[in-house]
Amino acid sequence: MTTIRVQSCSDAEAAVAELGFASVYEEFIARLQSLRVGKEAPRGGAKFPDLSLPDASGRYRSIRQLQGGRPIVVSFNRGLWCPFCVHELQSWAAATPALEELGASLVVVTGEIGEGASAIQGMIGPRATLLCDIDHGAALACGLAFPVGEDVKRRYLAIGLDLAAIYGSDGGFLPIPATFIVGEDGIIRYAHVDPNFRLRPEPLDVVAFITAMG
Repeated sequence: MTTIRVQSCSDAEAAVAELGFASVYEEFIARLQSLRVGKEAPRGGAKFPDLSLPDASGRYRSIRQLQGGRPIVVSFNRGLWCPFCVHELQSWAAATPALEELGASLVVVTGEIGEGASAIQGMIGPRATLLCDIDHGAALACGLAFPVGEDVKRRYLAIGLDLAAIYGSDGGFLPIPATFIVGEDGIIRYAHVDPNFRLRPEPLDVVAFITAMG
């Protein structure tokens, strides 16, 4: 059985510490864990919802259409403002060719719009697809979104990080980063959903898992 490890994001941890957010994040994650955020998210053995969202160019694409009867990895990502997400996206950019060799594909779902969405598509490359989760609707439907809270919003604004501008909405929600491996039959074979947004599956291990699926 292939084990999927979580990434070591020392560079992201260093960036967070430099901003003075390390203790803030510890408290934030503890609150999310106590509230059991993500407990209603899709799990292994369930059918993955057939989401339909616009891509970076505004064209609506559905998960089933993108899957085309092949295995697919669906990764919910907070965006380029998050150093942990950037680390994960860069790792996926390196691993996507190996994923493609298996006949599988990567779909990244993010609330970012406009230039941010285009930049993410450029980062993950043409072999992967970026879907824009307007107002975090898909994340909410999948039980992955939560209210960020006024205190954290103020702290972000204090360092010039305006989530409303990034996401094109002042709804005050953030998604939990999550990774799903969906089989060609649409059934979830693996799900990583953790309120601790610093933990992400290692992409090369995900590729190995899909290889073992046969």
